[in-house]
Amino acid sequence: MVRQRLGQRPIVLVGLMGAGKTSVGRRLADKLAIPFIDADHEIEAAAGKSIKEIFTDHGEPYFREGERRVIQRLIGNGAQVLATGGGAYMNDETRQRIQESGISVWLRAALPILMKRVMKRHDRPLLQNPDPEAVMRGLIDARYPVYALADVTVESRDVQHGQMVNDVIRALAQWDGWDKKKTQDE
Repeated sequence: MVRQRLGQRPIVLVGLMGAGKTSVGRRLADKLAIPFIDADHEIEAAAGKSIKEIFTDHGEPYFREGERRVIQRLIGNGAQVLATGGGAYMNDETRQRIQESGISVWLRAALPILMKRVMKRHDRPLLQNPDPEAVMRGLIDARYPVYALADVTVESRDVQHGQMVNDVIRALAQWDGWDKKKTQDE
């Protein structure tokens, strides 16, 4: 049912680093038999550098502009699951484009879950700080009100990825906004 209602619109996953956008997104795409695209990987491919290198060499504003351009390009590629970087939805133009062309799903996670997940990796430029938990708290305070504008919110929990995928599909199936969204075919 969700796949049919989706038509040629992408499902765009938003949320903080560690919320599960990539791991859940990949499995969601498999279950819906549509492509999975990770915006961060596309940005790295376009730049020929890792995100950490982009931040180091050019700074966050440069990265955010590249991120905006890449997501603008990707959003028009039809039915797919698109995992965005944590800051992508904060850009007004990007958020508007997602709202116009896609179905946004916020994977909302509590601070302890996020910290448990993000501390397993050391390639997150925003957390290269003596107090990464304080950084995450600040990101939650700044970003959660904006993420709340997403079409659908699903609580990211410490459960099997398959359960999270089922939660997303259930939330999309119950969402009453399908008819308000134009399809890209129209």
